[in-house]
Amino acid sequence: MENFHQKPVTFVGEVSINVLDLKNAITFYQDIIGLQVLKQTERQAVLTTDGKTPLLTLEHPADVIPKEGRTAGLYHFALLLPTRAALSDFLRHLLQTKYPFGAADHEVSEALYITDPDGNGIEVYSDRPSTDWRWTDGEVAMGTDPLDGNDLLEESNGEWSALPAGTLMGHIHLHVSDLRKTEEFYMQGLGFTVVNRYGGALFTSTGGYHHHIGLNTWNGVGAPAPKENSVGLNWYTLVFPDEEARNKVMEQLKAIGAVVTGKEEFYSVKDPSGNEIHLVV
Repeated sequence: MENFHQKPVTFVGEVSINVLDLKNAITFYQDIIGLQVLKQTERQAVLTTDGKTPLLTLEHPADVIPKEGRTAGLYHFALLLPTRAALSDFLRHLLQTKYPFGAADHEVSEALYITDPDGNGIEVYSDRPSTDWRWTDGEVAMGTDPLDGNDLLEESNGEWSALPAGTLMGHIHLHVSDLRKTEEFYMQGLGFTVVNRYGGALFTSTGGYHHHIGLNTWNGVGAPAPKENSVGLNWYTLVFPDEEARNKVMEQLKAIGAVVTGKEEFYSVKDPSGNEIHLVV
């Protein structure tokens, strides 16, 4: 795995989502996805692969409601596996469990797509070497081609047991209500770079990655924010290399009129569509 998710890059670290039934969600994320419980309370479970780094937090609000249609919010979060062989093992596992999934070859990566029992979207993928990515005038070539599953399965190392410890939150892809306002927020405010534009979507990154954040209007221009107690995204973290980098971004956000709120361990801001971001170091 290459160094697109560590200093000096700014990247997505953790995602928090609402679920309808915490016990059922934990079972799914352990047995089908292969995450482990790091810590758990009556209404929350923090999941990991290495026993120390939180990747996904499941929340069960007392008044939770099912996922709403055609809103802004989570399209999918994406777990990046350290090797193609690990993705091959995961594909074999999905075939054995017969859990429904989709698949795609994105040129820069190979990906499997799953929906959890509550409708939250998940991508599990591995990257091709960055030396194989094709860049033209600052944009990286990405497509949605059929995945050669038989070729991928030949990479398998053997029996699947869980996601490997080197798994990262590779990126997040969000529904938004307005691409122009969204581009201003993520580019001028957060300091990301647009690396691909495709059919009502922007793909953005730092450090030359193919994308850390995807943003689309596929739920409709003007899509409203979901209710806070709805199944879906609560927040995600952006991890900055140091305090100086985070402070610079907070000044940029304030300059475009965004409201940054200080918490005990992080700062919080919402994008123009209401997606909440925790700014951490």
